[in-house]
Amino acid sequence: MSDFFQNGTVTTFHNLTRRPLNELEWDLVNFSRQKPMGLILPSLFSELEGEALTGILNELEKVPYLSEIVIGLDRADKAQFDYAKKFFSRLPQPHKILWNDGPRMQEVMRPLLERGLAPTEPGKGKNVWGCFGYVLASKQAQVVALHDCDILTYERQMLARLLYPVAHPTFNFAFSKGYYARYAEGKMNGRVARLLVTPLLRALETVCGNDELLSYLDSFRYPLAGEFALDVNALQDVRIPGDWGLEIGILAEIRRNFSTRRVCQVEVADRYDHKHQTVSFDDANAGLSRMSQDIAKSLFRKLATRGHQFSRATLRSVRAVYYRTALDQLESYAFDAEMNGLTLDRHQEERVVELFADNISLAGDAFINMDDERPFVPNWNRIASAFPDIFEELKQAVELDNA
Repeated sequence: MSDFFQNGTVTTFHNLTRRPLNELEWDLVNFSRQKPMGLILPSLFSELEGEALTGILNELEKVPYLSEIVIGLDRADKAQFDYAKKFFSRLPQPHKILWNDGPRMQEVMRPLLERGLAPTEPGKGKNVWGCFGYVLASKQAQVVALHDCDILTYERQMLARLLYPVAHPTFNFAFSKGYYARYAEGKMNGRVARLLVTPLLRALETVCGNDELLSYLDSFRYPLAGEFALDVNALQDVRIPGDWGLEIGILAEIRRNFSTRRVCQVEVADRYDHKHQTVSFDDANAGLSRMSQDIAKSLFRKLATRGHQFSRATLRSVRAVYYRTALDQLESYAFDAEMNGLTLDRHQEERVVELFADNISLAGDAFINMDDERPFVPNWNRIASAFPDIFEELKQAVELDNA
């Protein structure tokens, strides 16, 4: 039986019939006459040297409905930026590169940093935030998608399915989130989603009680997916965290600003593989270890804004319930993997669960001790209020860099 089941509080778009890509793209070309569409690609320079991004460009070259592609480029000097311009020049769509380390972008950001209105830590959150600003400045798109640049299994159908619900003129969705199966080379992947996010959400619901935000987040089949599309108007209001809590933070912000009837998730691929982070058992500030702390802190912050209080005793309970829940779910994943002929190292996964449990405690301590923390990057409405010319300055800097 085809999987048409609707669960949770958001609409799910399944890939029931494997509808031909040319039909989807024909519709999107027609939709684009009313709603121009764009794409954001947050990238490290190192990703230009890998196989994934070359494969992504091979697919994007064939996309007929995009009005703009915005590439956020991090960790690049002048020679590397010049190389990036040549690398992306084969894209037939209008495109611009935000050279985040370049002198013009640094000059635009300097007064914002002085006023505490720009992220200080480099990373994906800062990159995406800057790209949001440029999309608002360029005014070339009414709907914009975002996906990572390390996807090894990329096909352009992923982009088409991601954009379709938000671009459709009668669907009335403001946000769509991608989901997919996470396995590759005979191995079940997606450890942070499986072993941290889902059991932590359910542990928080057990300890804190029923909460609409927790039910909403638990409705997403892959909440950590880096692929989403949204109405450009949403870019003005969304406040995003500048750390590894980006995906959870954006989901929570969308829930705060929109009814769940305007939020959906879309099956965008049969399977998905990308560059894998190391677990980093020995360094709490690297790899999945750092990611797990940032995600846990993001959830604690969001629940605090909804009136939940976290004492050390509460956080100990959260850790205990999480640990038991994660171990129970791990058994289910192990059975599922074996039935599908996939490998799953239960000993190694239990080590990861133990690490995540310890990191939930570290995240809780950091959350309690950092009363003066500003966890969210100011949204572009606030920035434009403080600096009315910011969009024109940002647009000019990017266009001069790309000239």
